[in-house]
Parts: sequence; C-alpha cells; structure tokens
Amino acid sequence: MPHFDAAYNLARWLTRSAEDADDMVQESYLRAFTFFDGFRGGDARWWLFSIVRNTCYTWLRKNGAQELMEFDEAQHSPASNALNPEDLQLRRADRETLREALEKLPAEFREVLVLREIEDLAYKEIAEVTGLPLGTVMSRLSRARRRLQELLAVPAGQES
Repeated sequence: MPHFDAAYNLARWLTRSAEDADDMVQESYLRAFTFFDGFRGGDARWWLFSIVRNTCYTWLRKNGAQELMEFDEAQHSPASNALNPEDLQLRRADRETLREALEKLPAEFREVLVLREIEDLAYKEIAEVTGLPLGTVMSRLSRARRRLQELLAVPAGQES
C-alpha cells in the first residue's frame, strides 16, 4: 500500500497508541478507497495524510484524548548499527527524552512537527494536509519548536 508507513507514523503520533494507529490507518485506507472518485489529482500522499488526520481527530473527539498511552520504544525504533554499548545507551536516552518531550506537546503541535520534521513535508504541503492557512502552519511550527526546546531544556523530573 502506497504511503502506508508515513500514514501509520502520523496516526501513531496523533493517537499515541500503536493499536489505535493501526485502526486509524485501516479506516483511512478504507475511506480513501471508498471516496477515490473524489480525488482530483495532485499529490496522493497529501490527500491520504488529510484522510488520516481527519480520521484520527474524529476518533479522538469521540473517544477523548488518550493522553496516557505508552509508546513501545523497542517496536518503533530502528536497530542501530553502532557497536559501542555506551553510545547505544546515550542514543536510547536521547531518543527517550525526545519522545517524552514530543508526547507532552498538544496534538496540533505534534502534528505539524511530525509532518515537517519526520515526514519532510513543506509548509505548503502541511497547510494542504491540515487545512490550515500557511501562516498558521508557520507560527504553529515555530511555537511547537520553541515549546519542544523548552521541554528538552528542563531537567527530568523538574517539569512544571
């Protein structure tokens, strides 16, 4: 299935649950298939991201935000080629710190960060996917990055 990994990644970050992300991606592909006649050309990836996003937000509104879902680091992290155990442990600690900081961000901040920094979408593409004005995307990304930086600067256990 085209763009499956990227769709799953977005759903995973929005729902904060591997199982829920699986369900959201399945539902999104079903919706995409059902409404394929409505696709007017352009970038199918954006179109699919829009469907995944809308499916996730609809589900979140119906079920309430799942703020306490656990993220399985071992399942979602690529294997490292580094041979040094100390380096591996430091990378794990850094990934865990970043993951925890991302999890603390509101969904609208996580969403734009994932689409920009992980899925490498341009600002205009993010605006298309989210249905937000370009200026809103830019300001939301700026605020998300600043908040993420603040969260990463606070020593563990001292969050407010």
